[in-house]
Amino acid sequence: MAQPTIKYIFLNAKAILPARQTKGAAAYDVYACLEKDLTLVRGQIAPVPTGIAMEIPSGYHISIRARSGLAVKHGITPINSPGTIDADYRGEIFVPLINLGSADFIVRHGDRIAQLLLEKTEDIYWDRVDTLEKTQRGEGKFGSTGIGR
Repeated sequence: MAQPTIKYIFLNAKAILPARQTKGAAAYDVYACLEKDLTLVRGQIAPVPTGIAMEIPSGYHISIRARSGLAVKHGITPINSPGTIDADYRGEIFVPLINLGSADFIVRHGDRIAQLLLEKTEDIYWDRVDTLEKTQRGEGKFGSTGIGR
């Protein structure tokens, strides 16, 4: 199977190409591309630029996910995690970060702010039917199978 290729453009000379931090990492860290530091006050949401636009191959999309260290240590996470970058999008990649932590947080140029994960996109065939197969859960909603303790 051929390795997918992502074509990219640096929209800012200071942009940094997403990179894996270890050989076994599934996702690529994405970096903030800022002209000046950005202070995220508690509860604030801000779109953070990456300085990169890309061409994702047809049949794929990229998920934007939180970096666990930022989330656990500082409460910084993408607000729409996982976010989706569609194959037909050609604009700059922004990561909408929210500060859920207990203190203001400064985002600096070159900070690793999220992870990008290339995923296969499957086409769906929609089949309208009159009834659905019965299951043990049935129409049980949130929490209907217990808390998990």
